[in-house]
Amino acid sequence: MRSDCPCNTGLPTICSMIATAAVATLSSANGAFAQETAQGLLAIQVRSQGQVCDNPISATRDKKHSAPDVSVWALRCENNSYRVRLAPDMAARIQRLK
Repeated sequence: MRSDCPCNTGLPTICSMIATAAVATLSSANGAFAQETAQGLLAIQVRSQGQVCDNPISATRDKKHSAPDVSVWALRCENNSYRVRLAPDMAARIQRLK
């Protein structure tokens, strides 16, 4: 039986929660530092869920697919590109783009 206690939360969910909070905070900030940090955090999230992102190149928020409680990002890495959907208390949904 699963408890609602945060200590029983899986690692991908915890990483997703941290990434969601950090990226949401940074998305409202200006400057190159915020952009570099957002792409780095998204790359960590993508890697923690088993995808390959050796060198994150850019991260752009997809305002069309985002909502107040869900952030959607396009992450471009050296070898792959991904659409990353971040929602509170859930693992990120990662879709590889062609």
